[in-house]
Parts: sequence; structure tokens; C-alpha cells
Amino acid sequence: MEITNVTEYEAIAKEKLPKMIYDYYASGAEDQWTLKENRNAFSRILFRPRILIDVSKIDMTTTVLGFKISMPIMIAPTAMQKMAHPEGEYAIARAASAAGTIMTLSTLATSSVEEVASTGPGIRFFQLYVFKDRNLVAQLVRRAERAGFKAITLTVDTPRLGRREADIKNRFSLPPFLTLKNFEGLDLGKIDQSNDSRLTSYIADQIDRSLNWKDVKWLQTITSLPILLKGVLTAEDTRLAIQNGAEGIIVSNHGARQLDYVPATIMALEEVVKATQGRVPVFLDGGVRRGTDVFKALALGASGIFIGRPVVYSLAAEGEAGVRKALQMLRDEFELTMALSGCRALSEITRDHIKTDWDPVHAVARL
Repeated sequence: MEITNVTEYEAIAKEKLPKMIYDYYASGAEDQWTLKENRNAFSRILFRPRILIDVSKIDMTTTVLGFKISMPIMIAPTAMQKMAHPEGEYAIARAASAAGTIMTLSTLATSSVEEVASTGPGIRFFQLYVFKDRNLVAQLVRRAERAGFKAITLTVDTPRLGRREADIKNRFSLPPFLTLKNFEGLDLGKIDQSNDSRLTSYIADQIDRSLNWKDVKWLQTITSLPILLKGVLTAEDTRLAIQNGAEGIIVSNHGARQLDYVPATIMALEEVVKATQGRVPVFLDGGVRRGTDVFKALALGASGIFIGRPVVYSLAAEGEAGVRKALQMLRDEFELTMALSGCRALSEITRDHIKTDWDPVHAVARL
């Protein structure tokens, strides 16, 4: 059967992967309301396409933190990718590089920053969890810098892990043949590094619950890399993020894996964008499965989007070739959406190209 859209990879991944691993990637927190809403909310945003515009040439290129990429579709951090496929992070790094876009590597990766860097050239960001041991954090950041990573994506919505009931039922642990490679060779204190299920729970226990705005400032003292804050959902936190030196914001609810009943990210996006007043770029992750979703996010003010689960599912289904195909399908769909909406460049995508539930009833198009 020919795959025609990225959603079709999920069923293949479900068939191929052990239940514990598929459930780890697929599930959300508690009732999983936000998990469903991340997708459903996109369907409540409709297009206002413009016609009779010469769309024979479409330019999807953009810059993120000064780095030129081929399209505003990037790869979000997802943990332990070798659970999905033996090539794991290597395959995703190569696919992102081939597509001319950015890959974000998770702190909890099954390949180290050095190993991912060794796959060849590419623009890569490093997602950071802040642990109680600040020395460990500083080591991770320095290694990412030395390995040529271009930004730190600081996850700010995880003082504790959300309640993911599928993982509790399955007694989730990292398979014994895998390790969290960024922690190899680091002094982790009193822990038997050969027992990786213990290592996984150890890392979860080590996430610092006291993380606050002062730590964002501290991070800037140990790295010259730009810092993106991932997990912002409100105007209030957006303003604080900018005050505390964040150079970009990722509107994210952690793939609906943390606090259930927070809004879909596409519903929170406009509030965050307005609060930045154009001072820093805003990105979005969560629920993107179509090129139409990408267009909707950009129309609401995002500078780009990150995809997580579709990358892991396509990796599980077809390895590197699957990830390449997933990125290409999203690119093709986005290009088509631009053409059919009458937009030749990202700068031409405006709020007037969409209609939302929350638009004023008697809204007159802004001319």
C-alpha cells in the first residue's frame, strides 16, 4: 500500500513496535483530552483563499535564528528514538539534513550529541532538561556546543513528569539493549550505569522541580548559544520569557503528555504571538499532521512548526527513508496549500487567509 500522508505511518508503527514502546510514543496524560484536541483544533480553522494570483513560483525558504532552512517544518525532540528503529537519531539527523531543515536532539536520546554530529553536516538544536546536578547540565550544554549544535531548546513545562497511564500500566522502561547516550561517561553519582531501566527512572527523578526564571538567566552565563523556551502557553509567561533573555518561544504542551486540559497549541498560539510584539520568533509543536496545519500555524503568527510523533512513526515504519518521505509529503502539502491560497512566499501568508471560531462575528476583512 502506498503511503499518501504522514498519519498513515502511525498504524504501521503500531503493528511493528512492541506495545510498551508504541504506547510510550502515542499516549498523552490522564484522560488524553488535550491529545485529541491538539488535532481537532486544527479542523476548526478554515481557509480564506485568494484567487487569480500567479503562483507558478513558490518560495518556502525561511531563516530560524539566522540559519536558512528549506521550509518552516522542523523536527521536535523525542526521547529514545532507537526504540523505534535501530538507526534512531542517526536516521532522523540524516533525513533532516537531506531535507534542509533543523533537527532537535533530546537530552534523553539513545545517541549522543557527538554521535549525531558525526552523521554529517546539518543545523541541529539540543533540547535540555535541567537536572538537580547543575554540573551535569553544564557538561551537557558544553558538549552540545562543541558538537556544533546551534541552539538550546529549554523544556520549561516539566518540573515533574505528567501522569501517562499507559506507561504505568505497561511498567515502561528503556529496553536493556539501549542506553541514554548523553549520560555515558558522566558522573551520575550512585547509580549502576549498566541497569538502564534504573537509569531512566533515575533521570526522571533528577529533573529539578525548583527550576525557575533565575535558571534561564544562569543558562545564559554558561553558553553563548541562543535559548528557546519550549512549553510556553500564555501571554504572561511570554513576556517573562523575553524579559529573561529567551531568543525564541515554542508554544508546546509537550505533545499533550504533561498537564491534561490545557488548550491545543494552535489555540494558544495567537495569544503568545501577540504578547511578543514581534520581539522574538514564535514556533509551535503539537498536532501537526498536514501541510494545511503548517499554513494555519503561520497564518496565526508562527515562524515555523516542529513535528514529533510523525517522525517517530515514519522512522519505525521505514527507517531513514520513512522520515525523508514524511518530511517530503508535508513539504508538498504545504506548497500546495500556499499555491491554492494565493501565497508565493511565507511573508504573504497572513491572518486574513484563515477564519477561526474566535473571530468577531461581523469581522470585516482587513484590507
